[in-house]
Amino acid sequence: MPTRRHILLSLFAGALALAALPSAGRAQGGDRIEVVATFSILGDLVKQVGGDRVSVTTLVGPNGDAHVYAPSPADGRRLADARVVFVNGLRFEGWIDRLIASSGTKAAKVEAARGVKPLANGEEHGHGSGHAHDHGGADPHAWQNVANAKIYVANIRDGLIAADPAGKEAYEARAAAYLARLDALDAEVKDMVARIPEDRRRIITSHDAFRYFQEAYGIAFVAPQGVSTDAEASAKDVAKIIRQIRREKIKAVFVENVSDARLMDRIAQETGARIGDRVFSDALSGPDGPAGTYIDMMRHNIRAFSAALSS
Repeated sequence: MPTRRHILLSLFAGALALAALPSAGRAQGGDRIEVVATFSILGDLVKQVGGDRVSVTTLVGPNGDAHVYAPSPADGRRLADARVVFVNGLRFEGWIDRLIASSGTKAAKVEAARGVKPLANGEEHGHGSGHAHDHGGADPHAWQNVANAKIYVANIRDGLIAADPAGKEAYEARAAAYLARLDALDAEVKDMVARIPEDRRRIITSHDAFRYFQEAYGIAFVAPQGVSTDAEASAKDVAKIIRQIRREKIKAVFVENVSDARLMDRIAQETGARIGDRVFSDALSGPDGPAGTYIDMMRHNIRAFSAALSS
């Protein structure tokens, strides 16, 4: 089990690496390369690696739902002006290829999830509700495992270096510093899960976005909606989950920032399960909220899960 000392040492290493970033990597405003990220979590990762050398435009902003997003003409113009377009991949953004084609952009397209070992969707594994969705059999929410976020960072670093070779040293230094912070975060999540009694590590969430978290950290998740928030939960699905909560004495129900709370309110009322703090799966909060960055989001979620399951 990771100790607090190990976590603090990793954080300290990350801080030292950030402090030692080469000054040449700090481009002036007019020299920044224009890049686009499809959604807020990915946008934050790009900012962490890019620093002052990049200007990041995020298409689906804080608290926005990329599953049901409808691009605007302004989004096409943003892509046309970009040097790089960062996408999640795993068919998370079903609309992005059409937008890229219609924009006429010459930007390089970088799939942040390239190299991740994808999990099959809930229908194939018997988790969640088994709703049909358009993710081609793969669960796209790979960032919910911090080890996968490290793969994202490496792909982002390499994509920025390809587009801006003069910034190679700066991108490598910033990526290394951020990877050290992600190592500390991963250890922190594992430490908090280890403190939750094993028989309590079961959670209901509003949609099936936490399977990578489940596989990595050992908390079981059940969701009335499928992998996409675009799917409606049927009465049969809801009744099945209510029976499961009662049978397994599941203590906590969580609503995500991209989901309608009414369904989960009903499930909680019918079962007596506690509604925990709102959690973040597919989008960050606003900058002043509890999940303004990826690291803040993961830390907020595990603390919310821990508080509800340990009490």
